[in-house]
Amino acid sequence: MIIEERKITVGEVCEGYFNDAEEGVVGYDERLDIRPKYQREFVYKDAQRDEVIRTVLKGLPLNVIYWCKTGDDTYEVLDGQQRTISLCEYVDGSFSVDDKYFYNLPADVKKKILDYPLFVYVCDGTDSEKLDWFRIINIAGEQLTDQELRNAVYAGSWTSDAKRYFSKTGCAADALAGDYLKGSSIRQEYLETAILWAASAEGKTIEGYMSEHQHDPSAVTLWNYFRSVIDWVQAIFPKKRKEMKGLPWGLYYNEHGKRTDLDPKALELEIQHLMGDEDVTKKSGIYEYLLTGEEKKLSIRAFDRRDALAAYEKQNHKCAICGEEFEFEDMHADHIKAWSKGGHTTPENCQMLCRDCNLKKGNQ
Repeated sequence: MIIEERKITVGEVCEGYFNDAEEGVVGYDERLDIRPKYQREFVYKDAQRDEVIRTVLKGLPLNVIYWCKTGDDTYEVLDGQQRTISLCEYVDGSFSVDDKYFYNLPADVKKKILDYPLFVYVCDGTDSEKLDWFRIINIAGEQLTDQELRNAVYAGSWTSDAKRYFSKTGCAADALAGDYLKGSSIRQEYLETAILWAASAEGKTIEGYMSEHQHDPSAVTLWNYFRSVIDWVQAIFPKKRKEMKGLPWGLYYNEHGKRTDLDPKALELEIQHLMGDEDVTKKSGIYEYLLTGEEKKLSIRAFDRRDALAAYEKQNHKCAICGEEFEFEDMHADHIKAWSKGGHTTPENCQMLCRDCNLKKGNQ
């Protein structure tokens, strides 16, 4: 890994500045991708943006900015995107600070801003070296997410096209599946989720998947896969509920998408029953339970200490199965009639078992 320190003025960075929602943001005489297509949209609030300008006007130092070399004399911003855009937008006349636009300032103040030196570290190296370095330096300001760091390493035609589907406000993924996804599109969380699902289907990591597809001309294969996942969810569980948001639907699809025994009407009746069951404390786990039959996904309500102590005294401190006497702390409150067979978490359905007997019962 090669790291070079440079001093580059605000005026040099603003040379050739261009900001387009679709094509990204460039500057430094069009040699610098300030916000490549794959990165998040501008997220600074007005107060943060204005403070950058005030810092420069006072001659105080800004934090170091990091660039990544992409060619002989071309670069992209790794860390410092928000500060850079704030400066360029101000010089471009897009906003005022303390009721003054850049073009309202005296000539000497304009020159002071344009001559202000930015401390820039430029790095060059292998993909793995860049990713490690990006994570090390990403410790301040508006931090990059893990997916934004990956986007920087595996930048290419595929990543740029993927943003069109997953990484913009009001993007196609949000319109199609916003009710099922957690996180934010502009922070790359939708994209990260989609790649994770698709990568898992192929037995790959996110990095492995992105590396393989980095130079594909488009991300339409990923988009088609994602649509298949959502189509399957809507077909199997047609009634939307808030508990569905953020579940790993792609992982469920990878494992259960080809099953023919999933009856949407029967599943909906079971969902209604489980939603109304007070013993089911994790309602979001209902969907995975219906697909896998794993009762632990429901987090069945446990007996409280009062009921457990009452059963312990009623049993004369003895295990209900082996009959041996134990301290209370060495025993477990257990459902006499299992929840799966209609038993509920009520005092009359509570028995105390030693750890060994409880384990044996659970394995039966």
